[in-house]
Order: sequence, then C-alpha cells, then structure tokens
Amino acid sequence: MVLRIFILLILVFVPVLAVWWSRARREKRRRAWRERPFPDAWRSVLERNVALYSRLPESFRNELHGLIHIFLEEKHFEGAGGLVLTDEIRLTIAAQACMLLLNRPATLYSRLQSIVVYPHPFDVQTPVVFSPGHYMEDTETRLGESWHSGAVVLAWDHVLSSSRDLRDGHNVVLHEFAHQLDQESGDADGAPVLDRASHYVTWARILNRDYKDLCRRVAQGRPSFMDQYGAKSEAEFFAVATEFFFEQPALLRSQYPDLYNELKQFYRQDPEQYEEHG
Repeated sequence: MVLRIFILLILVFVPVLAVWWSRARREKRRRAWRERPFPDAWRSVLERNVALYSRLPESFRNELHGLIHIFLEEKHFEGAGGLVLTDEIRLTIAAQACMLLLNRPATLYSRLQSIVVYPHPFDVQTPVVFSPGHYMEDTETRLGESWHSGAVVLAWDHVLSSSRDLRDGHNVVLHEFAHQLDQESGDADGAPVLDRASHYVTWARILNRDYKDLCRRVAQGRPSFMDQYGAKSEAEFFAVATEFFFEQPALLRSQYPDLYNELKQFYRQDPEQYEEHG
C-alpha cells in the first residue's frame, strides 16, 4: 500500500517539478539575455528603420533592448522567396514585435515559433466557397499573415516602409503581432488575454461598438481615418486599431477615446505621450 502511494506521488509530482524546473531554467536564460549589452550598431539600425523607437523614453528603450535579445534567441527567422536574412531584417522586425510587450507580463508570444520573411508581397491560395461542397481556389496577394500554428509571415519591403513612416497609421509588423496576442486566448476574435475576467465586458462593449461604427462608415461610403480593412472582422479591427494606437495615437484618441483608453490599459502604454517626448 505504501509503495503504491509512493508511486502515485511520483507520478503526480514529477511532471509538476519538471515543468517548474523547465520554467525556472527558461527564466534564468532570459535574465541573462536581457542583461546583455545592446550593440551600438543595433541601436543605429533601430534609429534608422523604426520610427517608433525614436519616440520612446530612454527607460522604455532599455526594456525594449532586453526583450529584443530574448526574442532573437527564442524565435526562428527564415527567409523565403530568395530573401537572404540579415541582422537588419531580424532587428527591425523584433523591435516592433517587442514594442507591443513593453510594461506587460512578457509571454514573448508563447505560441510563436517562426517568422518567415519574403522580399515582397507574396501570393497565397484561398478557397472561395459558392455553396456547400462547391468552391474554387483564388490567388490573393498579402503583406503579412499570422498563423495559429506558430508562425508570422511578412513582406520585408512593406515592413521597412511602414516602420519608417508613422504618418499613414499602417504597420504590418504591429498588425500581425497584434493577431498573435489575440490568438493567445484561442481563436482570433478581437479579445486577447486581459488581466481580469471582469475587463472583458467593457472591452467587448467598446470594441464592438466602435467596430460597428467603422462597418457602417464603410458600408455607407463615408470617410474614416481608420483603414477600412478593420471592418472585415473584430480580429482585424483590433489589429488595425493597434496600428493606429502606436502610429497615430492623437488621432485615434480624438475619434475613439474609449477605444484608445482600452488599448492604453491593455498595452500599458500611452503613445500620445511619446510624441511629446520625441
């Protein structure tokens, strides 16, 4: 009897200890990576390629440097379509992906394993359904994709152009990595993991209201500062809103103040203040 209890305890606690040990080792590695010096050459790349970087207060930049070190160690980059990967490509993407993690409990995109980078927009085959059991394949050109299976796909030329220009409110890296945060809660539905269960009620009410406002504007042909692609679904609305939150914060707050406040609480940042710093 005692032996059976002992075996049962081993079967219960060994997996728990293994998980604890694995997490402890991971956190130890992350602390070491976070404390590495950030090369001046890397800083120069970010100053040249990532306009948002120049807006950040110095304390935020230091935190970002540590997150970038961890991201580059844990995520696999892969060139596609003939693209040869460089440190510039990895840094430019990693910095913007990590921008969404500042001041937040860093899951470091727990589902994400690989970032695939094409030199230009890439073609994908998508099914067009006419009726149950009847569909055809259509070719669609894309700037980026976020997969549930643990990958983000990006077009480098648009990564570079959108990261250097804050005036248009478009940023393909912020968009696709917002989808990754959304997908951490399961399906991409515009409701990422929030701090408390009680926050979902307010989040859903505000995002759904402003999403429907954008849908009405698009359907009626009325102008909107926000990209009409956000009217495609709640998930796309969240990703597009994230782009404007970081790139055009004053405009987003003036048009959708409640939405801006929700994003400010979620991201634990106030990019409108960064404009004053810059």
